[in-house]
Amino acid sequence: MEAVLPVEIEMGSLRVALEQQIPEADWAQARFDQLNLLDERRLRVADHVRAYKRKMARAFKKRVRPRPLRIGDLVLKVIRGLIRDPRGKFKPNWSGPYFIRELTPEGAAWLMDLDGNRFLEPTNVDQLKRYYV
Repeated sequence: MEAVLPVEIEMGSLRVALEQQIPEADWAQARFDQLNLLDERRLRVADHVRAYKRKMARAFKKRVRPRPLRIGDLVLKVIRGLIRDPRGKFKPNWSGPYFIRELTPEGAAWLMDLDGNRFLEPTNVDQLKRYYV
C-alpha cells in the first residue's frame, strides 16, 4: 500500500478516488462543488482577518492616551528619505525642534523654528511628534 498525504484525503485526489472505487463522474462533481465553495471560504477568511485586525486595534487603542498637539508646542518633524544620504542607516530620522505656529482642524500645522523663521508650507500633524525638553 502506498503512502497517501493528508491533503489528498481531505481534497480527494483522483488517485484516492480510484483506490476507493468512486465513479469518476461523482469525483468530478465533488471536485466542482469544492471549487465553487472556494470563493465562499476565501470571503469567510477575509472577514475573519478583518475582524481580527479590528480586535487588535481596539485592544491597542485601549492603552493609548491621546495627546493632541497645541499651538506653541515643541515638535520634531519626520525626515522623508527622498534624497539619498551618504550616512545610510545612521542618518537622522527627525529634524527640529520647531514651534507650532498655527493649527487647522483638518490636521495641518504651520511651523516656526527656534530662531523665528516661519515655514512657508504647512505640515501634516501625522509627520510630527512632540519634543520633550
